Amino acid sequence: MAVKKELLLQIRDIGGLIILFVMPLLLLITITVVQKGSFDSLTGAKIPVLLVDNDQDSISYAIQKELGSIGNFTLVNQINGIPVIEEEAKQAVFKGDFQLAIVLPANMTSDLNRQVQQNVDRIMSEFSYAEEDTVAVENLPVAGKEIRLYFDPATQPSFKTAVKSSIDKLVATIETGRIYAKFQEQLSDEVDDAFEQKAFISFKEIGPEKEGEEIKPDAGQHNVPAWTLFAIFFIIVPLSINIVKEKSQGTMIRLITNPVPYYVFILGKTISYLFISLIQFYLMLAVGVYLFPLMGIPAFEIDNNFLKLSVLAIFSGLAAIGTGIAVGTIATTQEQSAPFGATFVVILAAIGGVWVPVFIMPKVMQVISKISPMNWALNGFYDVLLRNGSWIDIMPEIILLFLFFGLTIAIAIIYDKKKRTI
Repeated sequence: MAVKKELLLQIRDIGGLIILFVMPLLLLITITVVQKGSFDSLTGAKIPVLLVDNDQDSISYAIQKELGSIGNFTLVNQINGIPVIEEEAKQAVFKGDFQLAIVLPANMTSDLNRQVQQNVDRIMSEFSYAEEDTVAVENLPVAGKEIRLYFDPATQPSFKTAVKSSIDKLVATIETGRIYAKFQEQLSDEVDDAFEQKAFISFKEIGPEKEGEEIKPDAGQHNVPAWTLFAIFFIIVPLSINIVKEKSQGTMIRLITNPVPYYVFILGKTISYLFISLIQFYLMLAVGVYLFPLMGIPAFEIDNNFLKLSVLAIFSGLAAIGTGIAVGTIATTQEQSAPFGATFVVILAAIGGVWVPVFIMPKVMQVISKISPMNWALNGFYDVLLRNGSWIDIMPEIILLFLFFGLTIAIAIIYDKKKRTI
């Protein structure tokens, strides 16, 4: 009867149903689409970039070729059919028409070749070669060249860092190639074949694998569990309001006068709201699996983890329900429970890593985040989805969530019992 009563109350509250089910879905879709757009702007989608080539020689051609082959940039040399100059590129970027303009300096190729030639000749002259084998070169100072980058003032710092890092690496590779080439010109043909230009140190990213295939996280893999948890914990607000309303309307008194233990009252709310939290969870999964591909977002991959994810959702729901019961038991008015519950959920999400990754927080906040039940649940989901974790790996999070549920329920029962005896 207690479970039936709670479900009937929820079904009749249309506004509450919209808040519990529709708003979390809209939040998940919005956040994922926004983050996918930000992610693509850094790694996947073609970004039009203005290029002003004042060099018009081999190095500038090599830079253009490499930038074009990276896959992130579409180089634009003209505006309205007219070759763009630096001032026009600067104004176009600062007005927001383009995110980036790259200006290559004049005489970059010739001056670099002359600088490299002078350095190579000076080094070669220090070896034991005959004087007639060394070509005298006038060592005139060569001014350094500057590649200017103009960014849209609204561009994110992370994008600027990624672009500058890519161009710096590209230019360093070209300079190194020129140095190798000049040394090869100075050496004999016998040594030439042995003097190979190969990268000795390279990079390879290695991630977790499943059945021999690398697991590649995407925006959905991060957002679905994170914002599902936010929705589940938002149950605190309607649950606490419901308890306060029952106290103010006298419903609680009628329930107490019945020969029914108080734990039955708590059990009824726990079962009914746990049912609601699971519906939220499965709706979120359905959006990730079926709706995301229709929106051009990679589908949320569940694989064989459905049971693990469901168990984590159950214990996450229990932690949220316990908190809601405790808040509703302690609060005396809806004006207390509603703002406190909403603010508390936001705080748990903020320190739990839902909005900002824990590893970039200050050290003190990283320590504080470990007390957030939302952080425990989120780590459990990440262990399953991103780290290929087993039941043993997620067991600590499950135990913590259950203990948190027991602690909050104990607080509610003790406070209610104490209040009745006063």
